[in-house]
Amino acid sequence: MEPLDALERIAFLLERSQAPTYKVEAFRRATEVIRELDPEDLRERAARGRLRELPGIGDTTARVVTEALAGETPSYLERLELDASTADAETTGPGGEVRSWLRGDLHLHSDWSDGGSPIVTMARTAAELGHEYMALTDHSPRLTIAHGLTPERLREQLDLLDTLDEELAPLRILRGIEVDILEDGTLDQEDELLAELDVVVASVHSKLKMSADGMTARMIGAIANPHMDILGHCTGRLIVGKGRKESQFDAELVFAACRELDKAVEVNCRPERLDPPRRLLSMVDEMGCKVSIDTDAHAPGQLAWQPYGCARVAETDIGPDRIVNAWPVDELLAWTASHANA
Repeated sequence: MEPLDALERIAFLLERSQAPTYKVEAFRRATEVIRELDPEDLRERAARGRLRELPGIGDTTARVVTEALAGETPSYLERLELDASTADAETTGPGGEVRSWLRGDLHLHSDWSDGGSPIVTMARTAAELGHEYMALTDHSPRLTIAHGLTPERLREQLDLLDTLDEELAPLRILRGIEVDILEDGTLDQEDELLAELDVVVASVHSKLKMSADGMTARMIGAIANPHMDILGHCTGRLIVGKGRKESQFDAELVFAACRELDKAVEVNCRPERLDPPRRLLSMVDEMGCKVSIDTDAHAPGQLAWQPYGCARVAETDIGPDRIVNAWPVDELLAWTASHANA
């Protein structure tokens, strides 16, 4: 195994397991240092025990490089692979068939907002996972804590995506956004810009404790917007650490709006969200709504989280005809375009 491959795989698995950021950054930093080094120089330094003299190389990363150069699978990587295979067994069993239907991921972030990696890194990882397409959905301007994109920055990003299309083919990078649903139900971005996008995920990120009536009206207002396609993490709950309670709203009315206006409810795969909860996902199923099974990834390794959502969808009767990211890209884009034309 090559040292670069080992370091990149470790960073990926750490991101997937939600390891502390400093651990991930240590391996990402080491990867960049090793990438710039002449292979013979690297071997010589490893043979002499001088890898730690390099900036960004510590005891653990040096040991990984040394073991890889010796033709071994680094022990650190072996442990992570074992943990990952255990997690796969727990999450892909009943959801394996559902995962096999998926062609892409419609909610993920890059370092243009609060993600940790460049667009090209996220895209290459998506391709490695077998995706045919991915929607880049960085945050909108109101979410300043997440470095949301102003109209000017979003235009810059769209120009960049135009240049990346050919480089990353056959993967399709869809032009998207995760736009905030403001308190009055409007969307936090210029209408003319939203009209240019392929996929618009709309989510509530603020005032999560507002009244049920107010939240219901807020969400239905967003769903009625002709540019909106997918309702993101609908309850806003967090189920790890101190957690966060679900926002209160009339789920039947909200999901009915999604069904009648042909919008999708997101099945958010982040382990700390798993939103909507099972009882609400059952309602989505019974009411005949479409869904989108998305990772909400903020790092490359998190793109492997789709099985968490797939396992939950496998508990319902929702089939590939109602999972929008199980569709071929042209069918998906025809569906999103239909909202603006309705």
